[in-house]
Parts: sequence; C-alpha cells; structure tokens
Amino acid sequence: MDRLKLVALDAEDLAVLSAHVQDAVVRVGDLRFLAEEGRFVITLNRFAWETTGRRGPDERRRAVLHFDRVKRAQATRIRREAPDAVLSLLAVTFEPGEAPAGTVRLAFSGGAEMRLEVDYVEARLADLGAAWAARGAPARDAAGKG
Repeated sequence: MDRLKLVALDAEDLAVLSAHVQDAVVRVGDLRFLAEEGRFVITLNRFAWETTGRRGPDERRRAVLHFDRVKRAQATRIRREAPDAVLSLLAVTFEPGEAPAGTVRLAFSGGAEMRLEVDYVEARLADLGAAWAARGAPARDAAGKG
C-alpha cells in the first residue's frame, strides 16, 4: 500500500486525520513544540486502520504529524522529564475560538493531553517508510473506543 499523506484545514478534515492516528504510540520525547516556527511536531508509530480486514497481518507505520500556525502548546499529565515514556494517542479534535482560531486537543491514554492554540487548523500527516506487522490490533470496548 502507498504511504498515507493527509492534510487537514478544518475541523472536519481533522476528524479524518484523527481516525488515522487513533491508537498511535508516541514517546514523550517525540512531542516537539518549535515555538520560533509556530509548529508542533509528533513522530509516532500509527496503527494502520485502513489495512485491517485485508489479507495479512495488521500493520503499524512510522509517521509524522505536524501542526502549523501554533501560538502556544500546553501539556497536561505528560511527564516531560521522562522522554522514553510511551503514550497512546486516542483522538485529535478542534475546539473553535474566535474564528478561524481555536484549540487543537490531542487526547492520550491515562488522561494526558496536549492543547495547541492555533490561528487556524493546518495539519499534515505523512507516513515515513515501510509498514511492519503489528503485535495485534488495539483493544476496543463495546462502544468502539479504546
């Protein structure tokens, strides 16, 4: 399968992007706010939901997710002093403010989250290389959530 490349320019696009990074595994040290560039970058191992149900094993892919036009980044329950700690990304959402500005919210397992104050939604997701076999699909509850 070709490498995934997505762009999100509004809340609806961001919902599609969120579906593709749901259950991605992220090292705390791979969450980077580049204040001088107005960019927030995450390198992650995403579960390739688009490949489930086809022949062969489920897959994970190394990918980069970045947000532009970021004015401020705020972490909650993320231990920056533990760069090797691992988080599972549950969802990416947009909370509107004074249009077109607002807050991008990255919800992680264990109640951890990043809140990015943005001038407007501008995000990109791109796979970086080949896929590898996942150890298994992320667990789902009855409501279809991890």
